[in-house]
This record gives sequence, C-alpha cells and structure tokens, in this order.
Amino acid sequence: MQNLLPPPPATLLTADAAADSAVAEATRLDVDHAYAAAAGQHPTSSAAWAALAERAFEADQPVAAYAYARTGYHRGLDQLRRSGWKGHGPVPWSHEPNRGFLRCLSTLARAAESIGEADEAARCAQFLRDCDPVAGDALGNA
Repeated sequence: MQNLLPPPPATLLTADAAADSAVAEATRLDVDHAYAAAAGQHPTSSAAWAALAERAFEADQPVAAYAYARTGYHRGLDQLRRSGWKGHGPVPWSHEPNRGFLRCLSTLARAAESIGEADEAARCAQFLRDCDPVAGDALGNA
C-alpha cells in the first residue's frame, strides 16, 4: 500500500548564541562547575545539558548523565514542538542547532543502557535513528 501523504518537513531549531558561547567557555575551562554554570544559566539549551551529560558519562557517572540528558531531551522536545514538530519527522543532524537535542537523546540511550534500563535505551536509540540515521552514526549509537 502506497502512502499518498507527503512526509513531514524537517524540523530546524533556532540557534542560541548565548548558550553556545557559554558551552564553548565551559569547554575551554574544562571544569565541572563551568559546565553546570552553562546549563544553569541557559536551562532551555539542550546543547548545555548535552555537554553536562556527556561529561558525566565520560566520568563514569551514568546516573548523573541520565538525569542531565533527560533534562536536555525534554527541553529539546519543548523547542521542537514550538518549531512545529508533531511528534515525528526528521530532525536533521546537519542542522547545528538540532545537535544539542540529538546529543541528549544519544547520551540518554547510553546512560539508560549502563544503568540497566534496556527498554529505555532501545527506545531512545530508535528515536535517534528515526530523527536522523546520520545522527546515530555520528554519535556512535548502533
């Protein structure tokens, strides 16, 4: 059976220069409190939460990584909905402002797996691939 409906358009989030600058500064300083400050000063920024989650995951703190990634994931969902996303359709990795949300989703999948939440890990990994298979490849999610 052929689907006669057009596919949904790609959702492209808007850039947040102030949050991106705060994350860049945290990366330059490379200390935990700078990453926490970036997320605290820009709580709607998935990119800030993604940086904090990835840092926690790399430091073998999967519960903290899970919490940070889930926060950034939900903030990203809010932004996607405000941008017209209806719960499905492409969220391209190639669009830089989308990457914070996609990185949160990736880290959420990895952190869920590491704390034994296999079903959640599988759902998140599939959602990442549904958003953009390129994101899954770029972020190392199978």
